[in-house]
Parts: sequence; C-alpha cells; structure tokens
Amino acid sequence: MHIAYITSEYPHPQVSHAAGIATSIKNLAVTLVKKGIAVTVFVYHQKVDAVLEDQGVTIHLIAKKKYTLLSWYFYRKQLQKYINTVTVKENINLVEAPDWTGITAFMRLKVPLVIRFHGSDAYFCKLDKRRQKFKNFVFEKKALKSASAYISPTTFAGEETAKIFGLNRKKIKTIHNGLQLDQFNNETPESYEDKTLLYIGTIIRKKGVLELAEIFNKIVKESPKAQLKLIGGDSGDIQTGSTSTYAIMDTVFTDQARANVSYLGKIPYTEVQDHIKKAHVCTFPSFAETLGMVTIESMALQKPVVNTSIGWAQELIDDGVNGFLVHPSNIELFSQRILQLFNDNALCLRIGSAAREKVETTFDINTIAETNIAYYKTILA
Repeated sequence: MHIAYITSEYPHPQVSHAAGIATSIKNLAVTLVKKGIAVTVFVYHQKVDAVLEDQGVTIHLIAKKKYTLLSWYFYRKQLQKYINTVTVKENINLVEAPDWTGITAFMRLKVPLVIRFHGSDAYFCKLDKRRQKFKNFVFEKKALKSASAYISPTTFAGEETAKIFGLNRKKIKTIHNGLQLDQFNNETPESYEDKTLLYIGTIIRKKGVLELAEIFNKIVKESPKAQLKLIGGDSGDIQTGSTSTYAIMDTVFTDQARANVSYLGKIPYTEVQDHIKKAHVCTFPSFAETLGMVTIESMALQKPVVNTSIGWAQELIDDGVNGFLVHPSNIELFSQRILQLFNDNALCLRIGSAAREKVETTFDINTIAETNIAYYKTILA
C-alpha cells in the first residue's frame, strides 16, 4: 500500500510552516513507514520545488504560484496535475487531504480521496461564532463532497462537521491523532518550576487567550509568585482589526500579573518539550479545536492539564481523573482549578501519572496507525 498526504505544513527544516496538523501527519506518516507502508507527502504553498527524504517519507515541496486571474483555481489545477503524475509514477493507492479551505476543491485525482477533519474554516467559525467567507464555505463543501470517505480526530469534530456540510455520518470514521510515545518521556515528573503555568499555541482569540489573561489575574492575586509562560506565534484579531492579539491580551493583564508573564513567541519544536517538563501546570482554554495535540503531548509528559470542557476535550480528559475540564468563560472555576494544583503537589503527580496512562491507552501512534491502515483498506476494497 502507498498512501499520500496533501498538506500546507510538515515538520522539516525546509518547510515554511509546521504546527499541530504537521505534527499529527508526521507522527502517522513515520509510523506507517515503519509498518511497511510507503508514504509520500505533498506540501504546497512552499518557496521552492524540491523532493526530499526524511525518516523513510518522501516529501514533495510544491512552490506557491500566482496567476493573473483566478489563482485559487489554476493553482489547484497545477497541484492536481503534479499529484496525479506522481500518483501514476509511484503507484500511490490513496490520497488524504485536510478540510481547511478545501484545497482539493476542483481537483480530479486518479485515486480515492480521504479528507481528515483537521478543522475547516466553517467548523472554526461556528465554534468561534464568526461569519465565514462564503468563498471558503463553497470550496470546503465542494472538496468534502468529492471525497470517498472522512476521518475525524474526535467524534465531536466529526458530528459538528457533518452538521455544517450535510455529510453522510456513516462515511466518517473517528480515529484519534497519536503520539510517538517513545519520544515523550519525563523521568522526573516531581521536578518542575513551582507555580509556573504554561500555555502553548497561537496567540489568537479563539484559543481563549483573553480569558487566560483574566484567569491569570485571579491566580496572581492569590498566589503572587505565580508565573505564566506563553509559547506561540502572535496573530491578528478579526474582531477588533488589531494586528496583534497579544497586544490586546496585554491590556487585560493587571500590573501585578503583567510583571509575571513571559511571552517567548515561536520557538523550535525541539525546545517545546523542555518547557513542558519545567511547567507546574499546563493550560489550554480554547474555544475551537478538533483535538489539540499540545494537550496530549503535555499529558504524555505527565503534566496536570487544565483544559477547556468543550466537546472534543471530553474525549481527551476524564475530568478530575487525568486532568481538569472547565469552560473558558468560567474564569473563577478555571483559576481555582489551577490554584488547586499549584497548592497540592501530590495531586499534580497523581493526575500527571493518570494522564500518561490515558495517552498510552488512547493516543499511542502504533495502535492508531494500525487503525488507519485497516480503514484505508476498506476504502480500497
């Protein structure tokens, strides 16, 4: 079997961008190769054309190209031609693509297409209660309707996407994203920087960062030595038109809280683990995710996580057992859960240990890769 993935991001030094989607694709791709499956990754919107090899995965970088008219259409047709040529030459059996902005709309591929719900623009707009651009909805719906089958990282994301686009739920398979657990080991979970709260993710309104600022204000009021570390790129804010959501976040902090905040910006992925290990508690108060890779990465490193309670998160964490679930708008309870962990080291270790067990039983990429292979076979049968 030979599987190909279409994506705009992938963790590699020569690829322009890599975030949660990239990590989940690479985890799966590398594990499939280890199990004897040939894997090709087509990475579009790149600076140059190139073909690379990395951990047994063949990576095709496809340069971004602009056309005088209808660039969105002609670039898709360029991708279609390139992907179909490689598909025939390399005997690719199946192609998988993300739902975001419907990159496969107007493409006619020579093999079955599976779309994985990494999160469409329509999905995020619905959860974030924003109006979506009509063009994006049309592209996403056209792409989804042309697919043979769908994979969703959580049942919640699958059900919501089906409602938005009128999809046949029987064609949606829930398969969680997974981690290469041998790369996530914390030998000293009892060692951390006391009362350090860590957030990893884009600084953007939908991730609950403005609520996080309010939450931290309350935490510092009760625990003056508490520290907040933020890792992730800054983003513009659609609601206000500001070019920096962090600038808005900064106005929410009290003077006392602001003095205890460290914003590290984007850092290399290889350095993120060290920051997770040093954290006392990790928190992800997001309003919009399909799964949330940094949540399960933190759990794998035995960190107590205070997470959003919305839909998808209930499939990651059992509240009070291997983490805490609180709605981001409940500022008081959210801050109290973090303070509860700050003030009870035994509870932190117990929840961190249970979090690791949850990841081992639910998000082990070796098991998840086998599930993907079995599902791909049903599509090709």
